[in-house]
Amino acid sequence: MPRLAPVKALWRPKLGSQPANGHAAFLPQARKLVVEYCDIWPSSANTRTYLLNHVQDLAARNRHVEVVVKHRPYKEPIVRGFYVNNRDKVIGLNGLEVTQIEKKVQLLLDSSGAKIKPLKKPVESSTPAARGIFSNLHARRPSL
Repeated sequence: MPRLAPVKALWRPKLGSQPANGHAAFLPQARKLVVEYCDIWPSSANTRTYLLNHVQDLAARNRHVEVVVKHRPYKEPIVRGFYVNNRDKVIGLNGLEVTQIEKKVQLLLDSSGAKIKPLKKPVESSTPAARGIFSNLHARRPSL
C-alpha cells in the first residue's frame, strides 16, 4: 500500500480586529507634566503641600507621563502639560487649594493637547427673515 504524503496544517486567518486608539491599545496623549513652584512665596504653599503629599502617587498612577518638579524662584506656581502632538498647556496654580490643584493636574492629564475649537457657528440663512430680528427692547408693552 502506498504511503500518503504528510498534510501540512492549514492556518486560518485571525477573526479579530487590529487594536486601534481607544479600543484595546489606548494611546495617552500627555507625555510630560512639569510642576513649577517657589520655595519662598506664600502663593506656592498649597502647591508645596500637594507636591509633598501627592506627587509620588500621581507618578505611580500615570507611568506613561514623565513628572518633573521644577524650582521657579520668585514666580507664581504653574503646571505645564506637554502632549504627543508637540503642543503644551499651562495652568496657573496661584491661590488654589490642594484638591483644586489635583483637579487641574487631572484636567491636563485627560486633555488631548488640541486647540480649543468653538462649537457654535453663526446661523446663515439663504433667505432674509420676513419680520426681521425680534427684540424685547423694541416690542410694545402689554396694556392691562
